[in-house]
Amino acid sequence: MKKLEEKYENHLNIKTTRIIETNSKKGHNRCEPTPYKVLDKLFSKFNIDKTDSVVDFGCGLGRITFYIHNKFKCEVTGVEAYDNVFNELLRNKRNYDLIHSDIENPIHLEYELAEHFEILPKHNKFYFFNPFSIHIFKKVINNILNSYKKDPREIYIIIYYPLPDYVYFLKKHTDFELINKIKVKSSFDPFDKIRIYRLN
Repeated sequence: MKKLEEKYENHLNIKTTRIIETNSKKGHNRCEPTPYKVLDKLFSKFNIDKTDSVVDFGCGLGRITFYIHNKFKCEVTGVEAYDNVFNELLRNKRNYDLIHSDIENPIHLEYELAEHFEILPKHNKFYFFNPFSIHIFKKVINNILNSYKKDPREIYIIIYYPLPDYVYFLKKHTDFELINKIKVKSSFDPFDKIRIYRLN
């Protein structure tokens, strides 16, 4: 496990292994990276095209952002609301750019609350690793739905470690269709999985 983490961290030239506590009173969960083995499993079953524009909500130190950008050469936007985390994120981008500046599509890093982030017509794939409370999640999903109404397109949302409130809301109050469930490992933790939803 450590070897895989080291392999990717060295290849991407970033440091994302730290867990950072945030202010749960504001509805945000701690900053914790998705394991690289989970990303490898996810993207062995779900493809991203070079023409896609991916948004990583609660991107933390940017592991997903840089991984996707490097693997698929697509545009990626990382959204992060905590200044101390964002400063480290910027440092990771500078280090990443030192050896991966040849990739044509850009990385955008936004210092902003997720619910205030503007969903653009080009944004079509969204990643969540249980970053915030259901209250904030609803606002973000509604922003995505409003963008879809203005500019219809095929949209996907990927949720790692989906909590019941997220699942219930998407099933009962949106038109998102569950298209895949990926079990991460043989674990007794019922939430240790990935759910992929589509809207079209």
